[in-house]
Amino acid sequence: MTSRTSDDNAPSLLDPQDWEQFRESAHQALDVALDFAQQRPSEPVWQEPPPRIKQLDEPLPQQGRKMSELVLQLQQDLLPYTLGNNHPKFWGWVHGSGTAGGIVAQTFIGAVNANMGGRDHAPMYIEQQLIRWLVDLFGFPAAATGLMCSGTSNATLLGLSVARRKALGRAVRTSGNQGQPLLAYCSGQAHISVSKALELLGLGSDCLRQVATGSDFALDTDNLAAMIAQDLDNGLQPFVVISSVGSVNTGSIDDLQRINQICAENQLWHHVDGAIGALTMLSEKLKPRLLGIEGADSIALDFHKWLHVNYAAGALLVRDGALHKDTFSNSPEYLVESPRGVAGGAPWPCDYGIELSRGFGALAVWMQFMEHGSERLGLAMERNCAQASEVALQIEAHEMLQLMAPVTLNIVCFRYCDSKMTGAQCNALNRQIVEELHCQGLAVPSVTLLQGNVVIRICLTNHRTRSRHLSELLQDVCAVADELLRNN
Repeated sequence: MTSRTSDDNAPSLLDPQDWEQFRESAHQALDVALDFAQQRPSEPVWQEPPPRIKQLDEPLPQQGRKMSELVLQLQQDLLPYTLGNNHPKFWGWVHGSGTAGGIVAQTFIGAVNANMGGRDHAPMYIEQQLIRWLVDLFGFPAAATGLMCSGTSNATLLGLSVARRKALGRAVRTSGNQGQPLLAYCSGQAHISVSKALELLGLGSDCLRQVATGSDFALDTDNLAAMIAQDLDNGLQPFVVISSVGSVNTGSIDDLQRINQICAENQLWHHVDGAIGALTMLSEKLKPRLLGIEGADSIALDFHKWLHVNYAAGALLVRDGALHKDTFSNSPEYLVESPRGVAGGAPWPCDYGIELSRGFGALAVWMQFMEHGSERLGLAMERNCAQASEVALQIEAHEMLQLMAPVTLNIVCFRYCDSKMTGAQCNALNRQIVEELHCQGLAVPSVTLLQGNVVIRICLTNHRTRSRHLSELLQDVCAVADELLRNN
């Protein structure tokens, strides 16, 4: 007879000992989270964390604490000192602003705790439906495949892996790059994740050719064609062009149709970095700007930026689904699929990327679409683009403000500069202006460098922003600049 172990009748060590008490604390936590989301616009955009936060030195706890105590601690020590990207005056970098519905989505993600590497369970079918929506949205063929990722940086690494697989054949999986001098092309406005991906693929960032841009900061396609032709004449092997749909500095959009043509003529892969702008396909008004994206070989995009899904959620789409699977698929003995039971549900997502274990980020995206619908989400993007154009006109009409780049989409680059200032003085002043805006909790733009000039950059991926907030920003920029100049 098999003897019973001593824990047969013992409660779980990690489930609540008192479910009703825990439920009360959990409801309290949800109320605190929703209050935070509702009241955030009335608070400073950013507050510097105090020393007690920056210098946390509490030892690893050996005994646990009540959930109600943890909720109170987070309410006091976490929520007042967050980045601020859910505030209507946050326009720094390219940060999404989240939604109240996203809080609910994260609750279900935590409750289900799905491992999205594979197997037969309902979350897999939600992700598959989401991928089908994207395939249809971008006009890809039915045989195209996709994968949820943590974001475009990861998706770009995977997309370029498929491009390398096509260029070097299946032997790349066993023999590596074998010293092949592959070359990649993008504009100087491309995201840093492109060069990082090439480094991780063993090709090195030196294989990345930076193509000149025009006055609109979009890739110069004539220059691209000439560079490829020259490299081919020199016996080198181009393999991919990476275009930007909403470049990180200015929001510029590369000529996708012409790039498709150049890639087809030279048998190159066309990968689209759509982290910022790809989902403008949801807007009937904006999507004509992306003409040609349907002809790309792969698209990387983010949901946690302009779709306002809570972090982190992105995706990769690949036109050639068979090649996509052949780049990553593997079948070790512990992952044998079955026609029935939990091990069913083939093909598994782990055959299309490098992660066996992934979270259920697809649910947050699925719920965002289901709650708001594609039309309303597209209208929110249109509003941001209209706001960008409107504030650009205000900048151009202002004596002390200068618009520093064309407004293509949702990013505005400008600076405060007196005609008497040197370039170095103007650069230093604009950096100080942004720092003061941050530290005074007035607004959070970012700074970037365009043609040697430090500029103030606002990226409108914020559904809470209204036109008055942007007018107030310009007023605050001028007021802070005046104060800095008086004190200097």
